[in-house]
Amino acid sequence: RIPALDVFRNDGVMLGVALVVLVGLFSLLYRRNREVPHGWSNLLELFVLFVREQIVRPYFHGDDARQMAPVFCSFFFLILTLNLLGLVPLFSAATSNLSVTGGLALVTGVFMVGGALWKKGPVGFLKCFVPSGAPLPLMVILIPVEIISFFSRIFALAIRLFANVLAGHILIFALLSMVVLFGWMASPVVLMVVGIYFFEIFMAMLQAYIFSLLSAIFISQMIYGEH
Repeated sequence: RIPALDVFRNDGVMLGVALVVLVGLFSLLYRRNREVPHGWSNLLELFVLFVREQIVRPYFHGDDARQMAPVFCSFFFLILTLNLLGLVPLFSAATSNLSVTGGLALVTGVFMVGGALWKKGPVGFLKCFVPSGAPLPLMVILIPVEIISFFSRIFALAIRLFANVLAGHILIFALLSMVVLFGWMASPVVLMVVGIYFFEIFMAMLQAYIFSLLSAIFISQMIYGEH
């Protein structure tokens, strides 16, 4: 164990590392004067187009889609980078910390509230929690349910990302511990760990996509949704 490397077990440090990696990556690969991207730039643009076409445009209209695309690109690339860094030896997965995923979910909550206030105004925002057409006596029950539903979406975003990332790492460490305990008799487990490791790379991308997609759905529901 190298004490100097323990700093990379700090999730705040890992957030900083992820930001440095993303800024460096985009600075090196993105060129405004290049008409046709190629190589790694082409791969980067492919991910950006995927976020715009599959996550943003299906849920946001016109100029809203153009304005919100950078937000969801930031969500996607930051979570993907944090997830992948967690698979690098000696580094930690910041997204396996509920404080980190909770902070990301709160950002989604801010956009839900801010977007609804911007589009509908204070009165329209409050109407989001009042189901239209429901009998007045039921409002006493339905309005608190709608408010709870709002906060449960934010909570679900945080828990879903945290639990999936943490579970994958726990599984890998649990299997490796069998090798430590039983020695060469458990060596076939190593092959299983390698397979799970590559599956975790896929899951890193999938979880970044799911978080971004659910955030887009929740925000658009607050902005455009009518009860």
